Amino acid sequence: MTSPQPACTDPSAAPAARREAVLREAVRRGLLDPGDALVAAFVDLDGVAASVAALQDAFPASVDVLHTFAAKANCLVPVLARLRELGMGCEVASPGEFAQALAAGFDPDRIVFDSPAKTRRELVRALELGVAVNVDNWQELDRVDGLLRTGASASRIGVRVNPQVGAGSIGAMSTATATSKFGITLADEGNAERLVEAFRERPWLTWIHVHVGSQGCPLDLMAEGVAQAVALADRINGEAGRHQVTGIDLGGGLPVNFADDTTAPTFAAYVERLRVRAPRLFDGGYRLATEFGRSLLAKNGFTAAYVEYTKTSGGRRIAVTHAGAQVATRTVFAPDAWPLRITAHHPSGAAKHGAPVPQDVAGPCCFAGDVVARARALPELAPGDLVALLDTGAYYATTHFQYNSLPEPAVHGFTVDPDGRVGFVPLRRAQDVDELLRPVG
Repeated sequence: MTSPQPACTDPSAAPAARREAVLREAVRRGLLDPGDALVAAFVDLDGVAASVAALQDAFPASVDVLHTFAAKANCLVPVLARLRELGMGCEVASPGEFAQALAAGFDPDRIVFDSPAKTRRELVRALELGVAVNVDNWQELDRVDGLLRTGASASRIGVRVNPQVGAGSIGAMSTATATSKFGITLADEGNAERLVEAFRERPWLTWIHVHVGSQGCPLDLMAEGVAQAVALADRINGEAGRHQVTGIDLGGGLPVNFADDTTAPTFAAYVERLRVRAPRLFDGGYRLATEFGRSLLAKNGFTAAYVEYTKTSGGRRIAVTHAGAQVATRTVFAPDAWPLRITAHHPSGAAKHGAPVPQDVAGPCCFAGDVVARARALPELAPGDLVALLDTGAYYATTHFQYNSLPEPAVHGFTVDPDGRVGFVPLRRAQDVDELLRPVG
């Protein structure tokens, strides 16, 4: 028997009550349905706007800064378009993301192109359109040299440096280690001097880009990497005798708190660390750019799925749901680094409040490791119930893993008006079987 549905909540309501209201309305409208819509993702558009405002407010108005969104975190064109409307630029790292940014309406001069493997064709297009380019390595710099000899470009061009300040707690998310594949290393013998000379010889080389990593990287590590980039910029300008480096691209990478609904660390806290470690960023001498992704979207989304079956195996309760590795790839394959909170709901979407029972929450994929949570204490799940995977607004359902040819689920944006009415906006429709067959048809 389902519990009674609480009244719908307004935008300032507690996150748990807000999610419950959205789930109940999604069920009522058929966006979640045990026959046709077994899994769906939801993005809180009000929350996204609040996160963007927090980022913009964290930097002083006296600093010229372009905030770009890292498209890999949520590459859906309607999401990118909404971010553009909120004043964001876009950071892209592939031809697909490049095309999605243009489709979302970003002006080329508000797009930043980062990738360690840019092709000649990709660089030609970026330079023709005037998109900002961050060069990753010496060979790419030679390639850009050759392309600029054939024609001028309005692009602002920088070099990504690796300050080699070390790793955070998740090695795969740490990009400033001694042997990282990204950027030109600063501590390796001769590289700093070679960079000074490279800038001095190229008047069009005017930015420095740095990105220490993301999840698992502490703020002090990130700020130290930025400080080394600023020191290099000051050295280049001093030795060149002119204001050669005009901008610092700080990258992104603010970690996300997946433990509860608190947003921590905040953008304001990060800026305070930068003020301590790299005060020159705030005296007006450099233009700035940022490339945040996960920290803007993660906590503004969740993924909901039906429980199809429950069983007991070796004394362990198991709920088999329709959300597994296809929508929670990192959590399934690296559960210690990417644990997700899960909430239990009645078929109506109302929260379940029974006594917690340890149980596995498994997915639909046909391999034994497709488990989103092990021995998680939740109200006992039953067939037809819903589970919600929290903090999945970035990556997750929008970075689909097509194991077992499972189709992409629908993604819905939502808002809640002051009277508590929930509204939905389609961000991606569910993929059907015919679309799966189209590549061979």
